[in-house]
Amino acid sequence: MTLNAHAAEPSAKPKTALVIHGGAGFVPKDSITPEERTAYHAALNRALDAGNAVLQRGGSALDAVTAVVVVMEDAPQFNAGKGAVFNAKGAHELDASIMEGHTRRAGAVAGVTTIKNPIKLARAVMEHSPHVMLAGAGAEAFADTRPEIERVPNTYFDTDKRRQQLEKAQREEAAKGKREARNTDGDAPTYFGTVGAVALDAQGHIAAATSTGGMTNKKWGRVGDSPIIGAGTWADERCGVSGTGWGEFYIRNAVAHDICARMAYRGDSLQVAAEDVVNKVVPAAGGDGGAIALDRDGNIAMPFNSGSMFRGWIKPDGTRGTAIHEGE
Repeated sequence: MTLNAHAAEPSAKPKTALVIHGGAGFVPKDSITPEERTAYHAALNRALDAGNAVLQRGGSALDAVTAVVVVMEDAPQFNAGKGAVFNAKGAHELDASIMEGHTRRAGAVAGVTTIKNPIKLARAVMEHSPHVMLAGAGAEAFADTRPEIERVPNTYFDTDKRRQQLEKAQREEAAKGKREARNTDGDAPTYFGTVGAVALDAQGHIAAATSTGGMTNKKWGRVGDSPIIGAGTWADERCGVSGTGWGEFYIRNAVAHDICARMAYRGDSLQVAAEDVVNKVVPAAGGDGGAIALDRDGNIAMPFNSGSMFRGWIKPDGTRGTAIHEGE
């Protein structure tokens, strides 16, 4: 009788949640025009709408984060896909990764130069190859085996804003005689810029995805944390993370995995785990940046220590928002 009575009770509506980022870095408020601010918020909202539409129709977290990142890769406001930063040779090298939490399946690409939406290729690596990460020419050769992957000339990714950032970085590098251009304080890179998403679907599954053009004026095929599972992207059955920051430090500290591991092994809450890793572990090592994180209960964390992080969220109760700077 007890079982029948319990079964007759109406089931609660499944929780869904979504959190996204468009990069962390030091972006002074007065450096963004009102028109640019409007465009940033509009792009963040388009990405939220794309991911939420998947979740609301009962789609998978994996499909939701893919939809989000594709929108952001196509938006010139962000350092991923169209609008990616230039490397030292005046070209673009793109990285991306995706992970499904309950299966631990993952895919990644690094250093691709002609893939319109690197997140789609990362997912293809996960679903249609025996590997987790493919890089450079090999990744592009694999892309030719997948009809859903669109190729474009490298110049497709060009924007005037990113070229100006490259020229500024190279002027500073020449003036300071340093191997890597730094900001006016001589420490962290001035702009990180990456896009990412973490979603919880109605089945209780979590997925995370990250895509980037890397660091302005990067050399020698440099790869940051974004395509590295456990560093820039992680998802398991209880937690998902997408990072954005000074990638070398996110790699050294396995930031994305560390946040979820603290929940699994120490019982930390999502907020405590994310705050401790982003705002204590990373700065103690000499880096900075931010992360978005989501747990299976729909809790969201968005810590950053870089002054700004383009971000957006839709909570399980349907409330949503977008923000750029601290205190927003």
